[in-house]
Amino acid sequence: MAEIAVMALYDQIIDNHGEFLEGLRHRFLDEDRKSALQKFESIGFPTKKDEEYKYTNIKEITEKNYNFFPKESHNITKEQFDELHLGEENFDWIVFVNGKLHKELSKVSIENVEFLSFNYALNDENHKEVFEKYFNTIADGNSAFTDLNLAYCKYGFFLKVPKNVVIEKPIHVFYISQNQEENTFYNTRNLLIVEDGAKVEIIESHHNFDDTFVLTNSVTEIFTYPNAKADWHKLQNDNDTSYLVDSTFAKQEKDSLTTVNTFTFGGKLVRNNLDFIHNGSNINSFMNGITIIGKDQLVDHHTAVHHKTPNCESYQNYKGIFKDNAHGVFNGKVFVDKIAQKTNAYQQNNNVLLNEGATIDTKPQLEIFADDVKCSHGCTVGQLNEDALFYLRARGISKKEAQALLLYAFANDAMQNIDIEPLKEKVSKLLAEKLNVDIEF
Repeated sequence: MAEIAVMALYDQIIDNHGEFLEGLRHRFLDEDRKSALQKFESIGFPTKKDEEYKYTNIKEITEKNYNFFPKESHNITKEQFDELHLGEENFDWIVFVNGKLHKELSKVSIENVEFLSFNYALNDENHKEVFEKYFNTIADGNSAFTDLNLAYCKYGFFLKVPKNVVIEKPIHVFYISQNQEENTFYNTRNLLIVEDGAKVEIIESHHNFDDTFVLTNSVTEIFTYPNAKADWHKLQNDNDTSYLVDSTFAKQEKDSLTTVNTFTFGGKLVRNNLDFIHNGSNINSFMNGITIIGKDQLVDHHTAVHHKTPNCESYQNYKGIFKDNAHGVFNGKVFVDKIAQKTNAYQQNNNVLLNEGATIDTKPQLEIFADDVKCSHGCTVGQLNEDALFYLRARGISKKEAQALLLYAFANDAMQNIDIEPLKEKVSKLLAEKLNVDIEF
């Protein structure tokens, strides 16, 4: 514990948690918040001695002091905000600036659904039963970051899509930090409930406009009911003074489909924790990721799929391109229970290192206790194919352009299941931009 206690953020939390709790009064959560802080105090932040953080040193994050209650005022201009859009004029969007929901910047046309800011929903007596039924029921309570989120969560949104309601327009959720004079710690919390036969698509992005550091500790819980479909796309392209720890948990019932796509192009340190829980037959789960980073950035993907029931499928496809002194981590786990016969699970992680200083630690894992399954996993780490590179150069393409085209093709298949054209185009453009190549769309 002594090794952990010297960290600035840890000391700040332990010394001042009474003051923090005073500003976070939410009915039934008071005792849970105190309990979560007590658990955090006994466990502390993970270190490289912890297996789950063996390759990810978070000392850079925890040695800083942060302001837990950001200044609400901002001066975001329309031009700045427009640059964040994907060209999605026909979308709905929800905008949080410095933690607060701004209706004047948002566009919400969805009907027949329950949509509230998280803070409002916590204080709304009409949603008490819903929160007690769903809130924090699938989020992992054995993590320092999920414990901290439970203790301090205030920002984010609650969305319940009723039975057989199909939301035709994707919803883009923007989390923006601006006008902060101190390093700022956001604990965002999202709760999505998609009832029988319903359908919704969410895009989530985080943006720091300041030179001060921002640590976003986000927890999302997704509940997908029978014959429902929920897609959640994470577009991570923040600046070099941004840290993101994202923990997403998805619980699916029979005949449902849930997708989480994670596209990571920016941020100083990004940790993505993704857990899928199967709770019925004929479930389909899709997890795709593209990571392109350089300099001394670090991106860590930790995924887990819990096959608890028969006749279900899961598909994981993560691609990574690393240059300069960037560091990538992938740890994908598939658990197949004894009763989960006829499981079909696929897991693949492919990586390209462009410089000697770039590194990737990859560890796909299968734990199978059923005997009638089709499960496969694999990983590759290497450089570009020299024969393919020679083929392109022999046709008059420069070495730089040939390399970029091969890398673009390498990453492209991880976004084939995106059915939102503006998002697919945005990811394609970011790919081309990061690879310094001109590609027509």
